Amino acid sequence: MIDIDRPQIEGSVAVRQGRRIGFAEFGSPHGRAVIWLHGTPGARRQIPLEARRWAGENNVRVIGLDRPGVGSSTPYRYPSVLGFADDLRIVADALGVDQMAVIGLSGGGPYTLATSYAMPERVVVAGVLGGVAPTVGPDAIDGGAMGLGKYAAGVLEVAGAPIGRTVSSFIRVARPIASPAIGLYGLLSPRADRQLLARPEFKAMFLDDLLNGGKHRMEAPFADVVVFSRDWGFRIGDVTVPVRWWHGDRDHIIPFRHGQHVVDLLPDATLYPMPGDSHLGGLGMATDILTELMSVWDSTGR
Repeated sequence: MIDIDRPQIEGSVAVRQGRRIGFAEFGSPHGRAVIWLHGTPGARRQIPLEARRWAGENNVRVIGLDRPGVGSSTPYRYPSVLGFADDLRIVADALGVDQMAVIGLSGGGPYTLATSYAMPERVVVAGVLGGVAPTVGPDAIDGGAMGLGKYAAGVLEVAGAPIGRTVSSFIRVARPIASPAIGLYGLLSPRADRQLLARPEFKAMFLDDLLNGGKHRMEAPFADVVVFSRDWGFRIGDVTVPVRWWHGDRDHIIPFRHGQHVVDLLPDATLYPMPGDSHLGGLGMATDILTELMSVWDSTGR
C-alpha cells in the first residue's frame, strides 16, 4: 500500500445551530476553488491522488467537505437537500472562497445541484459524477439504489443514527481488515470498478478516507438516504449554472438512464457517457474532469 500525504490544511468551520463542517484542502492555496463533495458513503479525503497533484500543478484549490454526521462534521439531518447550501455558503465565506466550481460524486450530486441552484452568483460551473436523481416529485425517476432507499427511509429516520454509531465503532477496531474488505467489495463489483479498486493509489485513498472519516462517526450515509427520498426543495430545471455530468453506462448503483434524465431537465448541461464504466468511473477521470470544468470556467469570463 502506498503512503498518502496529509491534506495541506484540515479542520472544521462553525455553521448554524452550533454545528461544525469538516474540510480538507489540497493543491494551490491561492488558486481557483473547487469544492469536492464526497459520495455516499465517504468523507472529506475522498479525492483521487491524481486530482490532488493536478490541482497543485495547475493553480487550483480543491476543498473536500464532510457532510453532517461523518468525519469532523456534527451529526445533523437537513429538512431537504437544499438545506446544505446554507452550510456551504458559511464554509465558503470562512475559507475566503468567493467564486467556485463544485463537484459531486454519487450522493454528492444532489448537494452539488442544490448549491448551484442556491448560489448561481458564486458557483461558476458544476460537475456531477454518477449523481443520484430525485425519487419523488415532478422530477422523479424510479429504479436504482434509491429505489430501495426510498422504502428504507422510514426506518432510517429512527434507526439511522444508532446504526451509524455502530458502524463507527466497528471501523475503529477493524483497521486490520479494512484493506481486505475493500478488496472484497471490488470482487463483488462490475469489472470496471474492480479494476479501479485494484489500483494501489485508489485503494489507498479509499482506506485513508474511510479510516479517518468513519472512525468518529458514520451517520451521514443514512441521513443522505432519508433526505434524498424527500422533495429536494428546488426543481432541477431551475438550476441555471452550467453542469457537466459524467456517468458510466454500466453503473450498477445509479443507472445511466438517471443521468440522462437529470441532464434532460437541466437548461445548461452536457452528459459525458463513460462506455464500459460503472459507478466509480468518474474518479478514474478526475484530472480530465477538472480540466473540463476549468475550461468552462474560462469560457464564462468570470
